[in-house]
Parts: sequence; C-alpha cells; structure tokens
Amino acid sequence: MKKLLSLKNFTKFEITLWLCSSLAIVLSFVAVSSNDILTLMSSLIGITSLIFVAKGNAFGQLLMIIFSVFYGIVSYFFRYYGEMITYLGMTAPIALLTMIAWLRHPFKNTAEVAVMRMTKKQIAVMTILTAAVTFVFYFILKALGTTNLAVSTVSIATSFFAAYLTLLRSPYYALGYALNDIVLVVLWTAATITQTDYLPMAICFLMFLLNDLYGFKSWRKMQKRQEKELKAA
Repeated sequence: MKKLLSLKNFTKFEITLWLCSSLAIVLSFVAVSSNDILTLMSSLIGITSLIFVAKGNAFGQLLMIIFSVFYGIVSYFFRYYGEMITYLGMTAPIALLTMIAWLRHPFKNTAEVAVMRMTKKQIAVMTILTAAVTFVFYFILKALGTTNLAVSTVSIATSFFAAYLTLLRSPYYALGYALNDIVLVVLWTAATITQTDYLPMAICFLMFLLNDLYGFKSWRKMQKRQEKELKAA
C-alpha cells in the first residue's frame, strides 16, 4: 500500500498539473457561488484519480470507483441517466476489475502496472462489444427520457471503449477517455446554461481532457521504457 500511495515517483510537472487542475475546479466553484459540495468533491476526486492512473498506479482506479459513485448521483439529479448508468453500472465495476488486474500485473514488483500491447483479436472484440453496448443503451436511455439523448449515447460508447482499453492495460485508454472528455464538456456546458451550479463539472472534464492527454504521453513513455528494460534483461 505504501508503494501505491507514495508521491516520490511523481515529477514536478505532474504535481503542478494536479494542483492547477484542482485550482481551476475550485475557482469555477467559487465563481458561481455554488453550494453543491457533492459536485465539487466528485470533481476533485476525479482529477486526483487521473494523475495516479497516468503513472499506471492502481490507487487511481480506487479513486475512480469513488468518483463514479459521486458522479452518478450528480448525473441523476440533472436527469443525465446515461451518465448515471454508465458510471455506476459500467465504469465503477470495470474500474474495480482494472484495479485487481493492475495489482496482479505490476512491472518488476513496483507500483507501476505492466503495459500491454493489444492483439488484433482483442481489438475486434472491443469494437463489437462497444457497438453492442451502445445500441442497447440507446433504447434504454430513450425509454428513460434522458436529457440530451444523442450526446449521452455517444458518451456511453466512448466510456466503454476507454474503460475496456484501461482494463487491458493499453496506453490508448487515455485517448479513449480524451474523446469521452470532449463529449462530457459539451454535455455539462449545456447543463451549465440551464443551471450555473454545474460549471465546476464542465471545468472538471476540461481538466480531465488535459490530464488524459498527458496520461497518453506518460503511458507511451512508460511502455517504451518497460519494453527496453525487458529486452535488456
């Protein structure tokens, strides 16, 4: 557990990125004089999870589970049922499986997960499952009267795609989540127009986008280093 919670492996840039992202969320919360503490808490937990995930640290997945629960509740109150179902019924369970998988596959007994290259078969299975999940959930969300149905449906597709890649320990998980972040910035910006209390959530996913883009860079660097060390062994 000490290895998972250690901050020694974080660079000054990574700590600065986390601090600036958190500050942006807090300032947006203050700017709208929001009393929605749950939205603020979920945003800060979510942004913290990403900096650990960017390092391939399983503790980030534990934080993602907590974020999913909080975010699901926030989504319920705004009738974004797609987001609620996605994060409570899909993202949280997959994050749990991912945390277990990452803990079982450390790189050389460190807190860093061993990065994996996907096979053509895994890519094909992922594509089919993403299409199937999106098709089924479209009709479920439509029946529930989900706000912004089209955007919510796209969010489900990108969320599943990204979560699947994370479970398989692929660097491309970050690009999947970056796509999802763009969708969610649109979704919560629309919510902010109706109720300004949701501005911190829109800012949250904008910060998520920046962190996920960094996560991709970090994982690619991690992958090259791991493969180089394994060849040299």
